[in-house]
Amino acid sequence: MVATEGKPAGTRLIAGPGILLVWLYGVMVVGAVSRSAYQIATEFDRAPLAYSLSAVAGLVYGFITYTLVRGGPAARRAARICCAAELAGVLIVGTWTLIEPSAFPDATVWSQYGMGYLFIPVLLPVSALYWLRRSARRASAA
Repeated sequence: MVATEGKPAGTRLIAGPGILLVWLYGVMVVGAVSRSAYQIATEFDRAPLAYSLSAVAGLVYGFITYTLVRGGPAARRAARICCAAELAGVLIVGTWTLIEPSAFPDATVWSQYGMGYLFIPVLLPVSALYWLRRSARRASAA
């Protein structure tokens, strides 16, 4: 593995499939933040829980994007923790929206496990956790 952009070999997370992850997380940041910002600004009283959860999802996506781009051991640990928290959030909110739909008069990014976003919200953290684990093994072998 070759060192690039001042990063030692094995510390970069945005090589190969990592580039796709960063791109997808970037798209999710824009989607979640812009949607929730508009909804909070214009109709917050309609579904405050849903809109707040979408804003939190956008912030989580933003932080994960940053850690994936940053690379290194500390960023890798932070990304792993955030991806696990993101997956827990998707599973909890997704289940909650199925069990008690009246609690969510409008959808969140994580409603029904991200069905409104083609299930990307549930697939993305699973893919990212796999990538982080795989890249950590390669980094330790290097």
